Amino acid sequence: MEPADDLASFEVVHLSNPSNPGLLDLTADVDGHVQQSKEKTKLKTKLVSAWNNVRYGGWSLKGKPRLSKRSPVCLLGQSYQLSYSGERECFRRAFSSLLWMTYRRGFPPLDGSALGSDAGWGCMLRSAQMLLAQGLILHIMPAGWTWPATHHQTKDDLQVLDSHTQAGSLRDSGKPRRLSLGTALDCESQEERSHRRLVCWFGDHPPAPFGLHRLVELGRASGKRAGDWYGPAIAAHILQKAVSASELSNLAVYVAQDCTVYIGDMLKLCGTSRTDLSARSGWKSLVMLVPVRLGSDVLNPTYIHCVKRLLELRCCVGIIGGKPKHSLFFVGFQDDQLIYLDPHYCQAAVDVKQDNFPLESFHCKSVRKMSFSRMDPSCTVGFYARSRDDLLTLCSDITKALSSSGEKYPIFTFVEGHNEEGSAYASDSVPHTETKGRLGRVKKRTSVDDFVLL
Repeated sequence: MEPADDLASFEVVHLSNPSNPGLLDLTADVDGHVQQSKEKTKLKTKLVSAWNNVRYGGWSLKGKPRLSKRSPVCLLGQSYQLSYSGERECFRRAFSSLLWMTYRRGFPPLDGSALGSDAGWGCMLRSAQMLLAQGLILHIMPAGWTWPATHHQTKDDLQVLDSHTQAGSLRDSGKPRRLSLGTALDCESQEERSHRRLVCWFGDHPPAPFGLHRLVELGRASGKRAGDWYGPAIAAHILQKAVSASELSNLAVYVAQDCTVYIGDMLKLCGTSRTDLSARSGWKSLVMLVPVRLGSDVLNPTYIHCVKRLLELRCCVGIIGGKPKHSLFFVGFQDDQLIYLDPHYCQAAVDVKQDNFPLESFHCKSVRKMSFSRMDPSCTVGFYARSRDDLLTLCSDITKALSSSGEKYPIFTFVEGHNEEGSAYASDSVPHTETKGRLGRVKKRTSVDDFVLL
């Protein structure tokens, strides 16, 4: 999956003097040394990138995922039956349209350090970026938006176990035209300008409101610095601060405390109250983040059904968490396998300040899966509500999803009114819901405890 080489970086070097072929051209000799140095630098960069990919995320070899046609695939509230070619195409477009944030190298040094890459430590912040990006897609882009470039891809990165598909389709399955990616992006619509602007907000440079530089800066209040390990709860609070300080005046982020969501606090944050039915002009859309812990040291299997029900909700924007040793962004499932986007691939930083900067590295075509049993119990679940009615529906739908699991103690609850204790200090300590016995807390754990640093 190594990005294509930049052809502009290659130069033709003449080693002889054309006017006198018998004499060595000293200028050409110097140019030869320069070219050799460039080639060594390029080789070193590739080796470092390969080592980061192996060390922090396993080999990033591009392979076709084995998706079954017998079971539906859930992707952020939408179900797809891959036995139908139209359904399969819709899934491919939807997945490829998700914003993919990964390790980057070659960006301006992070404030207070000499780090020009987040390889090995920034995966949780990248997962948090992906969750917020999905919320912003729902907030800014039209309903059902997909990246137009995905409409013209002719190479299929999905592999259904049974290659025979049923005739017909539940959705339109017209054969895509063979257009190059560049042609598809040349004529940008208003939607694509919004898409590009959204990506700019996550650029790897200090002014970007949701870029790595900004998130690291906001993490200082929680005692974090560049190069430190971040847990999912701290990442949620960092996102809250980033959105609050941004130019998005019509969006707010609410972070639940101790696995409890206070409806009164959410409505107040959005600019209204439970009884005020007329407050619409000042309404803020909401991203709700709920840090939870689904077990002590490993995932309690009784919570798997509940996690599935949450991912089936249209209001769900994903789960930031992962498996021991690294963070992942969960966006769906098939049977007992989670579907995720993996930030553990080190790519070159993209200068988003340039006009028509390339978008390909911000989207992923390769679906990855892992067993629920490997999921780390510490995670943050995200939801989005555009309007007041959407928020009240969200509360109702989530409550039904939580109660459908049959657990005596749901992973989190909704409570009327306000949190009298106020906002707690942003840490990675979250209560552990016991499925047997009474509700209790586990000992406080740091972000390093939540995810083991290599």
